[in-house]
Amino acid sequence: MDKTLELLKLAKEGDQDAKEQIVTENLGLVWAVARRYIGRGYELEDLYQIGCIGLVKCIDKFDLSFDVKFSTYAVPLISGEIKRFLRDDGMIKISRSLKETAYKVNRVRNEMINKTGVEPGLSEISELLNIDVCEIVASLEANVEVESIQKTIYQNDGNPVCLADKLADEKDEQEDVIDQMVIEELLSRLEETESRIIKMRYFENKTQTEIAAEIGISQVQVSRMEKKILLKMRNEFS
Repeated sequence: MDKTLELLKLAKEGDQDAKEQIVTENLGLVWAVARRYIGRGYELEDLYQIGCIGLVKCIDKFDLSFDVKFSTYAVPLISGEIKRFLRDDGMIKISRSLKETAYKVNRVRNEMINKTGVEPGLSEISELLNIDVCEIVASLEANVEVESIQKTIYQNDGNPVCLADKLADEKDEQEDVIDQMVIEELLSRLEETESRIIKMRYFENKTQTEIAAEIGISQVQVSRMEKKILLKMRNEFS
């Protein structure tokens, strides 16, 4: 059985240590989701705390019979927890300047894609528009619509199908674009080994033990390095 599934099984049986280990191993995922909602009136740290609540709920709700990785299941639920918080608190207010910036960014991005066929990086757009990278990300994130997860998408044999029913399968296209641009930018600033660890950990879903064996260091060293790299990426993004 997969290590994460073993921990989930123990957590559901009341093992608090197993539950805490799952939380610890997925904190990077919470940071990644929380960063999508910067620019909406709250500090990143506050969004992170809400995301952690969502992560704990994921552990409680996850069905071991699901044919899906825990991280794949967790992302939309963590995101949904933050969206509900923002919506219920009435913080979805977008300034005119952010709307104008987002319009400029999308226009330049589409022009570059049509011209080169390649998704431009944040640095390229920042240089062309003479706008700070953080402001670009904030403007794009602020203009991503936050909808109720209970909104009906379509009727299926007379029964309404809600957004909540589709969260595990769908992600907002604009959020995907923002994520890709930000991640590529941050990874490009890392050293080769650092970038390799993050890609194996979060893109290839490898455990710290597997990464340690591949790189030739101990699991403890991988754990320490991962924390330092994530902090470095967080500081770079901030």
